[in-house]
Amino acid sequence: MQTVHKMEMSSEVMQNIFGRQDAYIKKLERDFNVTVVDRNGSVTITGEEDDVIQVEKVIKQLTILSERGNEIEEQNVDYAIEMGKEDNEEVISEIDSDCICHTINGKPIKPKTLGQKNYVDAIRKNMIVFGLGPAGTGKTYLAMAMAITAFKNEEVSRIILTRPAIEAGEKLGFLPGDLQSKVDPYLRPLYDALYQIMGAESFARNMEKGLIEVAPLAYMRGRTLDNAYIILDEAQNTTPAQMKMFLTRIGFGSKVIVTGDSSQKDLPSGTVSGLDVAVRVLDKIDDIAFCNLTSRDVVRHPLVQKIVKAYDTYEAREKQRSGKRTERKAGNGRK
Repeated sequence: MQTVHKMEMSSEVMQNIFGRQDAYIKKLERDFNVTVVDRNGSVTITGEEDDVIQVEKVIKQLTILSERGNEIEEQNVDYAIEMGKEDNEEVISEIDSDCICHTINGKPIKPKTLGQKNYVDAIRKNMIVFGLGPAGTGKTYLAMAMAITAFKNEEVSRIILTRPAIEAGEKLGFLPGDLQSKVDPYLRPLYDALYQIMGAESFARNMEKGLIEVAPLAYMRGRTLDNAYIILDEAQNTTPAQMKMFLTRIGFGSKVIVTGDSSQKDLPSGTVSGLDVAVRVLDKIDDIAFCNLTSRDVVRHPLVQKIVKAYDTYEAREKQRSGKRTERKAGNGRK
């Protein structure tokens, strides 16, 4: 039995939701097996009743996002569809209401998924937060936004950003210049986020005053960091000794965010990751939170989400095969 529902909306909102060459609406039609037509300023949805109701709910959530000034992107549509299929579509507009700050160009920085929202809430509530998950989930970017907001609100007196200086599977060889020039390539992603949120001039001014510090992890040794917002990025590349050293630098009035992806270690073969050890050692301590982001929270190009899912599936399959081979060897050894 075919059902027809009509929705009224402005032409600007409709254009935003439909996407270029109606790409977003075509995606909705494929996923829910409905037909969506624009007729004289109204949207008509035709299909099985349950499917039509779900599509209507998804479009309503996208309409709320659009009316709040958001440019609808493919990630918004994909996530709205996913939430709609779980009858949890209202979460989209709830997440969008949480604006952390604005970029130098005035673009609002907000969590875009439930996992990101939980991550931001954990940062607000806890002294130390571990943001764990694959590339593209916004771990570092959201942490930077929270740090800059706290700094501007004078909740902390400085921001300290650090990374272990480890090459990502490549031998970079000799790098020219002074010490700062040598370590800058490792810290470039942190600079990029700072420029986008603060602006280059504001960043340079605060850097000169020592209020913002971007440095390799080795520079943290022997210091006590009071009244600071401290972010350790790429923490999967720390050793257990480095992670312990870093976490014991924390002083009064400070907040710490540790981000990392255990599937992308660049440590020498056989070296244990300090992040993996910290997850096991600290999971029962109050005021320390662990937020596990997944492929569902990837907010880069949709293809990145597919790549992350494909690797997750492949690694799980390889792990299962490895376990079976180990069992067979053990069985042969007992014969």
